[in-house]
Amino acid sequence: MTMTISPPASSKLGARLRGLGSVLLSLAVTLFGLLLVTFIIGRVVPIDPVLAIVGDRATEAQIEATRVALGLDQPMWQQFFIYAGNALQGDLGQSIRTGEPVIEAVARAFPATLELATLATIMGVLAGVPAGVLAATRPGSLADHLVRLVGLMGYSMPVFWLGLIGLLLFYGVLDWVGGPGRLDAAYDMMYDFEVTPVTGMILIDTALAGRWDMFTNAISHIILPAGLLGYVSMAYISRMTRSFMMNELSQEYITTARVKGMPEWRVIWVHAMKNVAVPLITVVALSYAYLLEGSVLTETIFAWPGLGSYITDALLVNDMPAVLGGTVVVGVAFVLLNLFSDLLYKLVDPRAR
Repeated sequence: MTMTISPPASSKLGARLRGLGSVLLSLAVTLFGLLLVTFIIGRVVPIDPVLAIVGDRATEAQIEATRVALGLDQPMWQQFFIYAGNALQGDLGQSIRTGEPVIEAVARAFPATLELATLATIMGVLAGVPAGVLAATRPGSLADHLVRLVGLMGYSMPVFWLGLIGLLLFYGVLDWVGGPGRLDAAYDMMYDFEVTPVTGMILIDTALAGRWDMFTNAISHIILPAGLLGYVSMAYISRMTRSFMMNELSQEYITTARVKGMPEWRVIWVHAMKNVAVPLITVVALSYAYLLEGSVLTETIFAWPGLGSYITDALLVNDMPAVLGGTVVVGVAFVLLNLFSDLLYKLVDPRAR
């Protein structure tokens, strides 16, 4: 009779602490690199932040006083640590265009982007995963070719072109959806007075306020841009799901399950999908992060007041503090999503712990 000796609790705790330390160190290095890159970009662009603030007609004394106030008279390394220290405290500078703190403007704009990207990702997963499984279980069939063709079109066609065609057809001609913006003009004027902005996401806030008429109107406006972004997400997710599923269906344990007479749906959706879900988590997280940072053109076309539109508007008027502040927030969201996907990966697959 053999006895299994489990490792002492202290060694388990030490291993977990080392794992946590490794994650925190990786997170710190990534954020340091993000701040360093944005700082360098802010210094190499041919835009003088002092002149952008005081204007071309300012005197030399005013320019020098502003430069000292901003800390631009300090050595470059010292400027970076001042910038990084302020960013870690939530101070991303002040917008040159409006004069308000960038973090406040970003906090207003980010929920709109988060709402749009979240709904698009949900659409992409609900359509992409079944489509990828269907294509993988029928390789070479009409369904397989159709899924691959639809995915290829999602990769190939520019999002801004799809947005313009969608507005022309579904809003301009068929009148099936709402137009640009998050609400009709009449509801938009009432929103600030009748709805408490709990989350900043209009669907949730109108539902919490019980304004179902406004909720329905918000859905008619978000469904088209979210559907287009969801289509792009679906193209990526369906392709990767097909690849992962075809690899799993060729494994010996799948053949064994079929030989034992297990129903095909259980072989695919229980046994194979359990292993497919592990790399698919990373794919969905990357797709979600891409939608958070890459929906600039979609927000511009649909007049969606999100972070992409905010960064674009700031870039057009050379408002670099706003551009860099928005970029830092997007980068932090990307890093946190990657961290979350890694944690979820370990929960789903015990071998990765």
